[in-house]
Amino acid sequence: MIAVLLADDHALVRKGFRLMLDAQPDMTVVGEAADGEEAVERSRLLRPDVVLMDLHMPGLDGVRATERITAELPGVRVLALSTFDLDENVVAALRAGANGFLPKDVSPEELVEGVRVVHRGESAVAPRLLTRLIGTFVRAARPRRPGRRSPLSGLTDREREILALIGRGRSNGEIAAELGVSPSTVKNHVTSLFGKLGVRDRAQAVIAAYESGMITPGE
Repeated sequence: MIAVLLADDHALVRKGFRLMLDAQPDMTVVGEAADGEEAVERSRLLRPDVVLMDLHMPGLDGVRATERITAELPGVRVLALSTFDLDENVVAALRAGANGFLPKDVSPEELVEGVRVVHRGESAVAPRLLTRLIGTFVRAARPRRPGRRSPLSGLTDREREILALIGRGRSNGEIAAELGVSPSTVKNHVTSLFGKLGVRDRAQAVIAAYESGMITPGE
């Protein structure tokens, strides 16, 4: 069972998250916190696997609480949540040690999967935030050496099309709807292009798309 601590200053939000997560066969909510200080204290006491951390709380905010929890309790993973999509919040949370960042308006399925992803030790960042985050730091494509083969040259036209959509923040479901194919077909293409590019996740694929010049920051 994945033990989850809920940190949010709104009781109604915590109740909704509790109902959602306790309904999962592999999760249990072990505690709640209404501010950053309480989140740190409950994390010390309960040692949850994952903390769902609201970034905007009174007193000690979620970013500083995340920093203290991850420094003191390296076995506890933090999934940051915010009503706002501001890039500085994403960067601050990730720099503080958060394993992922999701907007509060994600679907229940995305939130549940986000908890599972960070529990596995991977990073969970919403696609629409991922591209903005990478676009902030990847300002231009790397200069390519003369005669050097493009990393995208082995992709099929469909794989290049899907990579471009990934780079623009589309989820697999959105790509499937836009291209008129099934989500499983998109998933197969994504697995194939990841293998050809030698990347392990969407973040690395987006970086490859930026560095190849397929997508430019701000596009």
